[in-house]
Amino acid sequence: MAQISINADMGEALGIHSFGNDLPLMQYVDLVNVAGGFHSGDPDSINATVSAAHSHQLQIGAHPGLPDLVGFGRRRMAVSPEELRNIIVYQVGAVEAFCRVNGAALRHLKPHGILYTMLAEDRDLMQVVAETAHKFELEVLGAPNTLHEEVCEQAGVRFVPELYVDLDYGDDGRITVQRTPGGRTLASVADRVRQAVQEGTVQTVTGKTVPIHFESICVHSDGSQAVDVARTVAETLTVLGAR
Repeated sequence: MAQISINADMGEALGIHSFGNDLPLMQYVDLVNVAGGFHSGDPDSINATVSAAHSHQLQIGAHPGLPDLVGFGRRRMAVSPEELRNIIVYQVGAVEAFCRVNGAALRHLKPHGILYTMLAEDRDLMQVVAETAHKFELEVLGAPNTLHEEVCEQAGVRFVPELYVDLDYGDDGRITVQRTPGGRTLASVADRVRQAVQEGTVQTVTGKTVPIHFESICVHSDGSQAVDVARTVAETLTVLGAR
């Protein structure tokens, strides 16, 4: 059976304020997506996250977002392809620099927040991300069956489709950004993983079943049950022989 990785967004902190459960999560994940400073993250948090991930022998990636600290990168902004290129390069470069001083390597890129959604809608913007990933020799994590996948394949960039366990799916097979109020039960998390791995499908908000393909599962680090969710995903994959 194909092996499925677990990824999580980390380093989302500013000064004394931290918004995730990074260190406890590292025992369950395989890939770490490090905030680059525009939606969250600062030099100290980037360095600390990269250092910890490297010591845990985890794959490190950049997690660039729009320049929106107040809105945590979740508010739509009008940006040109050239502006977005600079936004992405700036953040990828920051994370890569801290990888270098920690003796680690930067391996992938995963867009954050509303930018993730915008890239699934705008070919020109997604082209910028794919071109940047190609120049930095990075894989791209994103949503399957969207422009994320199509543009990366056309650009010759390795694409890693992902499954979300804490977001809902519409009947078109795409995620809805708003998380389920109060979070999901651990039983429902395990059920989604089992269905996705064994049947290659996911249940939508209307109760329909749609196909999905994925190589990684995203666990958000800032939820109150983040560590328990990650543990549940890891244990379920292990039982299924997919980890």
